[in-house]
Amino acid sequence: MKTLEVHYEGRVQGVGFRAMVKSEARGYEVAGRVSNLPDGRVRLLASGEDTEVDAFLEGIRKSPLAGHIRLETSAETRRPEGLRGFHIDP
Repeated sequence: MKTLEVHYEGRVQGVGFRAMVKSEARGYEVAGRVSNLPDGRVRLLASGEDTEVDAFLEGIRKSPLAGHIRLETSAETRRPEGLRGFHIDP
């Protein structure tokens, strides 16, 4: 089991990025959330079995919005208690 915090930079706000990430998550056994950050980046928290999280992130990289991503950085983090489902944070 792993939990990653991923930050996306580029033209990732105002293009439907969060909704696309949530839609992509439906195809994988992952829990998490995605949110816009004040500095223009998008933050993704994804948790699940290693192969599911990795495949989910690869799906995002191959999505129609991949051209909007200039930089992707990730780091392992602790899974928040009570994390269930996949949500878009306001």
